[in-house]
Amino acid sequence: MKLTANEITFFLIGIAVMLLFARVFGEIVRKLNQPFVIGEIIAGIILGPTLLGTLFPEFFNSLFVASENVQIAQDGLIQISVILLLLVSGLEIDLALVLKQGPAAVKTSLASIIIPFAVGFGFAFLAPQFLGIEDSSSVLVFALFIGTALSITALPVVVKTLMDLNIFRSKIGSIIISSAMVNDLIGWIIFSIILSMIGTDGHGLGLGNVIIITFVFIIFFLTIGKKIFDIILPKLKKHTIVPGGIINLVLIAGFLGSAFTEYIGIHAIFGAFIIGIAIGDSAHLDEKTRNIIHEFVTNIFAPLFFVSIGLRVNFLANFDLLLVLIFLILAFVGKVVGGYLGSKISGFSRNDSMIIGFGMNSRGAMEIVLGTLALQFGLIQEKVFVALVIMALFTSISSAPLMNIFLRKSVHFISFKKLIRKDLIYFTKSKSKTEVIKELSEKIAAIQTLDSELIFSEILKREVTQPTGIANGLAIPHTKLNIKNSVVAIAISKNGIDFSSFDNKPANIIVMLLTPRTENEIQLKLLAEIASLFETDELTNELCLSESVDDAVMIIGTD
Repeated sequence: MKLTANEITFFLIGIAVMLLFARVFGEIVRKLNQPFVIGEIIAGIILGPTLLGTLFPEFFNSLFVASENVQIAQDGLIQISVILLLLVSGLEIDLALVLKQGPAAVKTSLASIIIPFAVGFGFAFLAPQFLGIEDSSSVLVFALFIGTALSITALPVVVKTLMDLNIFRSKIGSIIISSAMVNDLIGWIIFSIILSMIGTDGHGLGLGNVIIITFVFIIFFLTIGKKIFDIILPKLKKHTIVPGGIINLVLIAGFLGSAFTEYIGIHAIFGAFIIGIAIGDSAHLDEKTRNIIHEFVTNIFAPLFFVSIGLRVNFLANFDLLLVLIFLILAFVGKVVGGYLGSKISGFSRNDSMIIGFGMNSRGAMEIVLGTLALQFGLIQEKVFVALVIMALFTSISSAPLMNIFLRKSVHFISFKKLIRKDLIYFTKSKSKTEVIKELSEKIAAIQTLDSELIFSEILKREVTQPTGIANGLAIPHTKLNIKNSVVAIAISKNGIDFSSFDNKPANIIVMLLTPRTENEIQLKLLAEIASLFETDELTNELCLSESVDDAVMIIGTD
């Protein structure tokens, strides 16, 4: 069967319109500091039967529905899009990070998948009628699906949220990221088993054989397969055009893995996901190549898939408030409680455990992919699908604000600007670093009721072995003491003081930083933040030109 010229025209126009609307609405939500995927789904709802199909049914039908051939072509492209999306998701899984976090990541991850799975499975199994299931014969598979859909954390959304909140590289951030990675892996393994139970075409292999083959596939590619890719990648770098040869390998391996899992009766996306993990874990896949693949998929193929979600169903006609509320309650209770308990068992404080719980509560692309497949296989009704999509969007949007409530009480949220005090900023006439360090020590001691001699000796001891002059007129003498809260004092020297800086220039801004001895992470975070503020000499020059402490405070700015 061949597409006619008219069908090709409408197919290409349809794809162009989908990409255009995805970009426009994605940029709109990005400016509102929300994940791009939300805008892409909104674009689909506008282009789909919910809005365009209701207001201009003839145009909607001619663009997306009228021709069966065009629908088949669009479906094929969307299948490729979701396969590539899962391939990229696999590339983002860093098994080394998970292992590095050790037992804390394992406990947090297991609790944040077991508890929401139990909550979702239990409710769906015991009260399926509230979720629109009447056929008792399919309740078990349906309950397994609901449990799985509520268990997976949206890794891309989590990464963006942690970056926005400036805790991506903190201990809390690392635990959330590594736990989300394990969630994704376990969730997709469970879902692959569900797909085999639905009765997809597994070429007569039988459920037991499909499950065994699936686990062999996973174990092989996460062990031997990884080593094979480690051997192949350097050879490709040597003998092919880079990054073209590497990108080809990633796509070829991803499509072959997809073909295999589709053949045995599990959806193609699972194969792509596992292959992505195996290749992504290789040290020979450099960051530049990863970024090219990521940009290629997330800007072309992923938008097509997310827009297609809105084309599938009428969101207004299938909106069920009770169903949406049930899913939101199950999602929040299961995931937040699971993340909280797992991190609490791992030794985190109550406050930090709440941050982790809400951080793990972000859903997004993965739940929507699961819901789309379940809808295709007839496992769920359109009302359940709509409720799942709304749940995924709401948890993604609400994650950062809810984390922020508890972050403000956490030591991990401390920023340099929050520590600035007017009474600990002054203009100095000291000519040596010993003099200015003594001055700063005495000022801090007087206000914080600390031992000035202890501060002075500890700072000076470090200064002798490792000078703290940075560059651009900045020096950060620092140490850790037996104190509860971090302290910052700033001396401004218009003439400059020699602190053996990297650029051999005198330091005009001397920032003394004291942090709790038990919080090494906080010291590193604050040092990095201060250094980034003085990335150029612009801020230094402005402070040197200031005439008063009030001026200096305004120039630095406070949170």
